[in-house]
Amino acid sequence: MRLALAQLTPTAGALDRNTERAREAVATAADRGADLVVLPELWDVGYFAFDSYERAAEGLDGDRLAAIRETAADEAIAVVAGTVVEDLAASAATGEETPADEGLANTAVVFDADGERRLVYRKHHLFGYDSAETRLLEPGERLPTTTLCGFELAVTTCYDLRFPEQFRALADRGATLVAVPSAWPYPRVEHWRTLPEARAVENLWYVAAANGVGAVGDERLVGRSTVYDPWGTTVVGAGTETGVVTAEVDPERVETVREEFGALGDRRPY
Repeated sequence: MRLALAQLTPTAGALDRNTERAREAVATAADRGADLVVLPELWDVGYFAFDSYERAAEGLDGDRLAAIRETAADEAIAVVAGTVVEDLAASAATGEETPADEGLANTAVVFDADGERRLVYRKHHLFGYDSAETRLLEPGERLPTTTLCGFELAVTTCYDLRFPEQFRALADRGATLVAVPSAWPYPRVEHWRTLPEARAVENLWYVAAANGVGAVGDERLVGRSTVYDPWGTTVVGAGTETGVVTAEVDPERVETVREEFGALGDRRPY
C-alpha cells in the first residue's frame, strides 16, 4: 500500500483557499499512486487561530469536509482528512453521535476511496500549555478503528502522542496503522521526532505523523512529517517545506515483526 503525508501551511482567515490547497494535496497524492493520504491538524483554519474557531466551525456534513469527500471519490483515494473544527450541535442535528449537544471539537474524519465516511475521531487530549483548546473545545470519548487499505486504521491527534496509554488501547483494539494529524510547533522538535517513533516501537505498528509547517499566527510549525515502521525505522520523512511525500507500507510487516519480537505478548497489565 502506498501511503502519503500532506504537509500544509494554513492561511489565517482563508478557509476557501486552505480547502483548495488540501484538495490539491489529495489530488497530488493520487497522481503519485497513493492509496491513502493523511492531512495535518486543522488545515482549514490553523491551530493557533483560536479567535476563528467558532466562525469556522461546521458539522460533519459541512462544506469543507464535503469538498474533501468529493475529492477522495473523484481521485479514488482514501483520505484521513486531518482535523477540522467541528460544530457539535450541527452534527448532532443530523443524528451524529457527539460527546456533547453543543460546543466545538477538534475532529478527524476518514473517507474511503469511494468517498464514504469510515471513521470520526475527536481529539482526546486538549493542549493546555499556552493554548485555548481546553477552553474552546470538548474532548472526544471514542477510540474507533476501521479496516482500510489492508490495515486496521486508527487516528489520534498531535498532543495525544504524549499519552502512550491511548495508543496501547488502540493496539488492544487491533490497530496496525495509526495516523496522527498534527500542528506541532517549535521549539519542541526533538519531542516531535521522539514521540511518534516511540509509539511505533512500543506497539509494533506503523505510525503516520502528518504535521503542518510554516507560520500560523505567532507560532511556527516544525513540519518533518514522518512515517515510522513497526521497528520505529523512518520509512519516509518530509523537511520543512509544504508538499506531499509517499512511502510503501505493508500490512503483513506488522504481523511479521510482532511474531519475530513478541513484546506485546509479554505484557503484564497492572
